Amino acid sequence: MKTLLLLTILLTQSSFAKIIKIEVHKSARRLELIDHNQNVFKTYDIMLGKNPDGPKVQRGDNRTPEGKYKIDWRNPKSSYFLSLHVSYPNKEDRINSQQLGVDPGDNIFIHGLPNKIQRLSSSERFFAESLLLNMDWTNGCIAVSNKDMQEIWDNTPTGVELEILP
Repeated sequence: MKTLLLLTILLTQSSFAKIIKIEVHKSARRLELIDHNQNVFKTYDIMLGKNPDGPKVQRGDNRTPEGKYKIDWRNPKSSYFLSLHVSYPNKEDRINSQQLGVDPGDNIFIHGLPNKIQRLSSSERFFAESLLLNMDWTNGCIAVSNKDMQEIWDNTPTGVELEILP
């Protein structure tokens, strides 16, 4: 009984239990973790798809979606440093793409840098990381530094709401 009580107290006091929403502000290139009191718990700089203006409409448009989603699963063995799957496309995205006669695409994630960077020499790795952390380079995902991705991963439960704003 004491173990269960202690576990309950630890979980309710941990930051993991407090995060109820992620907000992404595309134009500000900012991701915010929102706690149960509706306060910003932590803010991170982000990189977006190579064509960042406007919502994602179809596969291959290199845009990051806009709308309300969930983090519906996690991939610790991603090609990027950790990844959280975004439930894109949602119902509205599918309807919009269907009306346009296009494939909405899928596989949108919040993730760190490509793992293949780790195989580079230290000077090449520094250059690649510096470049990627200062430009929009994804195919529509939301990228952050590996340090930031670890914090987001550690503090964000599966199922959390995600809102991506213009």
